[in-house]
Amino acid sequence: MRTDKNLFNDVPLKGVQEECGVFGIYKNDDFDIIGEVYNGLYALQHRGQESAGIAVNNNGDIKCVKNPGMVSEALTDKLLKTLPDGKIAIGHVRYYPLDARDVAGIQPLVMRYIKGSLAIAHNGAITNIAEIHHELEQGGAIFQSNSNAELIAYVIASKRLVTDSIEEAVLSAMDMIKGAYSLVISSPSKLIGARDQYGFRPLAIGKMNNSWMISSESCAFDSLGAEFVRDVEPGEVVVIDDEGLHSYKKHCGGKTSLCAFEHVYIARPDSIIDGVSVHKFRMNAGKALAKEHPVEADLVCGVPDSGIVSAIGYSRESGIPFGLAIIKNKYIGRTIARQQQSFNKRLVEIKINVLKASVQGKRVIIIDDSIVRGTTCAHIVKLLKEAGAKEVHMRIASPPFLNPCYYGTDIKSTDNLIARQFSAEELCQKIGADSLGYLSLEGLNNLAPCSNVGFCTACFTGEYPTEIPTQVYEDKFSKKIQK
Repeated sequence: MRTDKNLFNDVPLKGVQEECGVFGIYKNDDFDIIGEVYNGLYALQHRGQESAGIAVNNNGDIKCVKNPGMVSEALTDKLLKTLPDGKIAIGHVRYYPLDARDVAGIQPLVMRYIKGSLAIAHNGAITNIAEIHHELEQGGAIFQSNSNAELIAYVIASKRLVTDSIEEAVLSAMDMIKGAYSLVISSPSKLIGARDQYGFRPLAIGKMNNSWMISSESCAFDSLGAEFVRDVEPGEVVVIDDEGLHSYKKHCGGKTSLCAFEHVYIARPDSIIDGVSVHKFRMNAGKALAKEHPVEADLVCGVPDSGIVSAIGYSRESGIPFGLAIIKNKYIGRTIARQQQSFNKRLVEIKINVLKASVQGKRVIIIDDSIVRGTTCAHIVKLLKEAGAKEVHMRIASPPFLNPCYYGTDIKSTDNLIARQFSAEELCQKIGADSLGYLSLEGLNNLAPCSNVGFCTACFTGEYPTEIPTQVYEDKFSKKIQK
């Protein structure tokens, strides 16, 4: 165990990062398809704030606009007016780590090949990216970005040359591509959704009147007044054309492993993923925490935003009143903050403040979704005690984060994973709390008994559902990164 006193001064602020978000529409009604995709991306903004883009298919001619920044920054009215009306449109919001910034990889990506145009948007991470890159480059492929989406598009295009349809090409590409991927694709005449056979990342089907939609989360359908039809099954390919929706399940039926952090942290609470309400999952996590780690206190509060629902669950189970104690400033530009590592510590001070009147003289239980690097929770405990809290008891609505993720969450190594360096008792002392309790792995696994899929908990257990990468992908656009 590490015992250096200055640990938190050297640790980057960021913990688990958001995923990307994908969205697509096949229009059979009279509405503004560009505006609806924009609104869909707005509903998925929580999954990525670094870039946004929309590609519109007008009779096989695909035009795309995209920029760094949040949806409202990247996709201005002036820019959107340059897009034509069309029958098919797809969109993407992106998170990408600071050490892998790549403007050329902003999605959707549009490729033109012998069979026409192809637009693609991707969420996840390909684990055999190094092997596929090498094979394609040996065949003469020239890559413009370090994007997984470009790699997938190349594979699909190559398969399309020897198959009779785009759906067959996607199914054939899935034999080659390993890891996590939820895709929306526009071919010249079809909207396609595909989800890897493990279902690491969510993908949902919606309908608005006679038009079809595909989205990373069902919450986007609600914001458009559309109906949530069902999830895309792990391994399934869905194809939407003039005849309706078609399903291909060649890769379905195996072990499934939805990332547990989708429910713990990433997804919006009003989404339903694989039969499970995210809100109910987090509520149950709080109730389980109250049973596993009870403590006498006067107030239960949550770290905004993903800790709030679990805090309500803890309150209901324990009978301790729930209250607001932490205020989060939601109007700080994340892209600006990520440009300077030295700004990170100051950023968390700006973003989070405490309601002194709520906590002064009280024993406070504070609920957060996870501890990854420990910086934020240490600052929150400090703020609460400076505000006059008599005691601060930290409760975490997930098990200790001990292992890197290879499926799209931006934790690529064990560096700075605080739970690997300190026991719970040592970490409690380090962050200045009066007690610390994690949700057990058994407790986590019991939160969603009605789920249609299994969970990937490799970040907690080290038991990965697939082979993990053995090669380092040489990112020619920045530096070597492990995918």
